[in-house]
Amino acid sequence: MGDGALRFAVTVGGRAFELIPSGGEVILPTHGSKIHHDAGCTHLTDPDRLPRHPDPDGLLWRRLLDAEDPAAHALSIGLRNQRGRPVTGVCSCALRPVAESHAETLPYWPIDDALRVFDPSRHQAAVEAADREAEEIRAAFPWEEWPTLSLDRYALGQPDSPGQVYSHALEFGSKALGSITGGTAKKHFVYRQNHGTWWHDKRYGNVTEAWEQVRAGIVAAVTAAREGRVRDIDDIVAVRSGIMVVAKTLRVYAPEATLPVYSDSFAHHYLDRLSPGSAAKLQPFARKELLKSLVDADPRFEGWPPQLVWHFLDWWAPARRTAAQVVRIGTSDVRGDWDHFVAGEIAAVDMDRVGDLHGYADQEEFTSAYVEAYADTGLSGQKLSARAAEIWRLLDLRVGDRVVATTGRSEVLGVGRVVGDGYAWLAHLDSERPPWHAVTVRWDEEYAGKLDEPVADWGTSVVTDVPSALWRKIQRLPLARHVGASGEAPEDSGETVEIPALDEDLQLIDDALERRGQTVLFGPPGTGKTFHALRYAVRRLGELSEDLPGVDPLAEPGSKEFGATLESLSESGRLTVVTFHPSYGYEDFVEGLRPVKGTTGLSLEPTAGVFKRVCETAAGNPGQLYLVIVDELNRGNLPRILGELITVLEKDKRGLPVTLPLTGDTFRVPPNVRLLGTMNTADRSVRMLDSAVRRRFAFVELLPDSRPLRDRRVDQLHLADFLDELNRRIRTHLDREKQIGHAFFLPEGTAVSTAAEFAAIIRGEILPLLQEYAYDDYGLLAAFLGEGLVDTVAHTLRDVSDETLVTLLYEELQVGTGAE
Repeated sequence: MGDGALRFAVTVGGRAFELIPSGGEVILPTHGSKIHHDAGCTHLTDPDRLPRHPDPDGLLWRRLLDAEDPAAHALSIGLRNQRGRPVTGVCSCALRPVAESHAETLPYWPIDDALRVFDPSRHQAAVEAADREAEEIRAAFPWEEWPTLSLDRYALGQPDSPGQVYSHALEFGSKALGSITGGTAKKHFVYRQNHGTWWHDKRYGNVTEAWEQVRAGIVAAVTAAREGRVRDIDDIVAVRSGIMVVAKTLRVYAPEATLPVYSDSFAHHYLDRLSPGSAAKLQPFARKELLKSLVDADPRFEGWPPQLVWHFLDWWAPARRTAAQVVRIGTSDVRGDWDHFVAGEIAAVDMDRVGDLHGYADQEEFTSAYVEAYADTGLSGQKLSARAAEIWRLLDLRVGDRVVATTGRSEVLGVGRVVGDGYAWLAHLDSERPPWHAVTVRWDEEYAGKLDEPVADWGTSVVTDVPSALWRKIQRLPLARHVGASGEAPEDSGETVEIPALDEDLQLIDDALERRGQTVLFGPPGTGKTFHALRYAVRRLGELSEDLPGVDPLAEPGSKEFGATLESLSESGRLTVVTFHPSYGYEDFVEGLRPVKGTTGLSLEPTAGVFKRVCETAAGNPGQLYLVIVDELNRGNLPRILGELITVLEKDKRGLPVTLPLTGDTFRVPPNVRLLGTMNTADRSVRMLDSAVRRRFAFVELLPDSRPLRDRRVDQLHLADFLDELNRRIRTHLDREKQIGHAFFLPEGTAVSTAAEFAAIIRGEILPLLQEYAYDDYGLLAAFLGEGLVDTVAHTLRDVSDETLVTLLYEELQVGTGAE
């Protein structure tokens, strides 16, 4: 049904998909809960005998995705499977997840189709709310007052009444107008820092001069917009660094001049959808002017207010963002916090000494205030800073993000979806208690239940990320409860596991690979470079490989599912792992002569190398991503191994032909191939790489991270504090590239817990590495580990028991530093 049809790119949930049109009808499954467009889909059994449902305009898939209650919508139009249950989802034979590079080669989903199914009435309340907020700002800060507006009425960081300044109203008090939160307060051009001094552009001699220039620039920008000269704003030097602030100010004071698209990258994105190639060489406000002129000239948008046009663009062709983030917020099982959460439709944290987060210019300022406010708690400065970072996370939560409420280390109380305006400093429902930091959440208590195993940091942290593997377990709690009650699993649970956003480490890798095509993970030993590379392969390739058996993108490292996913990806050719070494050559990687047994004996014949074979396979499947992981990249002679590929590896030269010298074949590196290398900087610095090679790779540094070791102890020794202090000494005496990674103390992903385990790692892995670093200088070795363990006279390591080794390191690296 979908065969031979024109395919389209479409963005759903921040991810790229290939839309295979239905051809006028969809296939309903026997047991499942998804519509199908292709009778040949491997998820179907006996497709020729399955019923069809008419889909005359080909938009049933979109109506299902947009339905507020998909089950009710499906039942209302007779969309049922063979067992009479509602069909509420869309199979990958209709919407196939694809690599970004492939999506960019497809025409985007037609705007005429989108307009047929878009419902403006569902956005009317949001448009009206935005208009009200704009009017409130205009009433509080009349345009006539702007030429003489005082700095204390404009700038963030005022000690009293932060909500009565313009910058605060624009960034934090007008969510319906669109968000400009994130980053630092520097986007507002001038603000008061926590210690009382003013920050401003150093081109100005003092804050008074800075404010006069900024104020004049804002007035000039609004005036230009009102006069139809939006592109002239690009020439106003004083406000050039605050595109989003100026753009949102135009929404307030010149609402018909532009669309409420504040980010320049988003404006560029929408222009590429409406008029491909038109935005490339324009300045930011020239882009905004062109975007508005295209909409004004389009009769399909006649009579639409700019705010509604933006809602349509963001629904039809959203910029590809990361998926919804998932965080966990702990509650007290003593004070009835969960009851307050449900009653108030919020998720909240008690930390009243620091007040409203909106009163701080940035995270650095908030952290300083938090550490000072809670210095009497007995926690170290490092732990207080970590707790401040947790609280600050609440400001980053957006509509659609998920919040898991927990109590203790294993009990889930409910899962909620962030709605409304995000973070707020709210009065407590219990009038006897102080205000708290809250986020508006719509809760679902179906997820209440206990996990099989406790989660270590749930007992000590307030706000934490929920890793993908843990999120999968939480999502299955309702199913587990059903099985527990009935004694058997339902025939068709209709379960759909939501893919969460990439975690921070994997997102850095993904961004680098998308930007350059090839990336190197580099860092000291034990920082998890290979571990992260394989995690990325499972997560990113896995979510694009629904057609492969045994693939689980949320599989937890070390699990059998993780191993099965790597095996399936490798067998399909989508993942290739090689290790470079001094003998590895061009003939192994690209092509070379290899002995082949024939009728007359052995002969040398040209044979494709690993990378050439991957590229040939990838060229035949452009919708899929292919990843080559090269472990120990710097141990090979890179210029020799890569040869002429050094040119065509570059992202903008992908697809260009190069002639291979051995066979004369024309060879291309397809755009859907990625190369991810790992490099141990203790062996060789990035600076030592061939400069031509270095220019063509992006580099992501992985440094020791003690967070996975937080609150883990071996006897009295706190592992995180031990690692931090040891690395501080290594940085002091050597350099940052020779630090010790956290992975040494996480065999198979679990922190060591006994003296025997810890001592074996110290003796067998850490000490030999430090001895190598110290070049048998036992004085330097003692500076790392202390003279209790290192005999500087005899140039030996003292022979002590496992328990004594732990005690000596505890006394030297923890007690000796005042950490306890």
